[in-house]
Amino acid sequence: MGNRRSASPTAEQGETDRGLLRGLVRFAVVAALLGAIVLAGAAYGPALVDDLEQFDDVDEIEVGTQPSPSSEPPPTDERDPETTDPNDPNESSYETDVETVVSDDVEDFVHAEVNDRRAEHDLESIEWDGTVASVSRAHSGDMAEREYFSHTNPDGDQPYDRFSDVEDYCQGYGENIAMTWVDRPVEQSGDDGTVEHQTAEGLAEGLVNQWMNSTDHREAILEENVPYGWDRGGVGVYVADDGQVFATHNFCHEW
Repeated sequence: MGNRRSASPTAEQGETDRGLLRGLVRFAVVAALLGAIVLAGAAYGPALVDDLEQFDDVDEIEVGTQPSPSSEPPPTDERDPETTDPNDPNESSYETDVETVVSDDVEDFVHAEVNDRRAEHDLESIEWDGTVASVSRAHSGDMAEREYFSHTNPDGDQPYDRFSDVEDYCQGYGENIAMTWVDRPVEQSGDDGTVEHQTAEGLAEGLVNQWMNSTDHREAILEENVPYGWDRGGVGVYVADDGQVFATHNFCHEW
């Protein structure tokens, strides 16, 4: 979980919006030529980013009692798919006082938590797809390595480009991203308190809460304002050496 970035328009946001618009127009032209269906809009909402400047004096923050270690993560399928993103950083981890937070475990917990939230709204579970997860993980790793937080990378590539580069994989897609930290206090999403993620299970719940407390991200999870439901999806988490966490969740509608 983390603080919300201000919703006020900025020059940077304006440039990002224009970049997204140009990308979507280009995608629409290509889609028209191929007879494809574009479902990208639901996930292009405002992203959530931690602003930790208010936490300069960590000793003044009551973090609470130490959590219990994570339970066994629910298994997902296709951990080693035939098709992967060549930039997939694979597994990453960070050791806290409670446990070693492993990215694979976080991904499994996020996938299960998203399906639990969908079940509460009478939606079927999203099938795990290892290739989609690999593309998601590569984007999370790239955001960490090149120090940006956006659906559009510094080269101007967007989700459509990332999937096209791998296997022209999705007819329609959605993408949610989030950034937070492990082992340091961050503001709880939808709450005035703070939390310190020290387990994979707690971190996953925090990431999903970020998305569910943001209208556009929640709509992507719950298939609102999209013409077709998601057939499959994949979560990609990257945990940096300093405890910074980037998460990408891509949703797909099959060809």
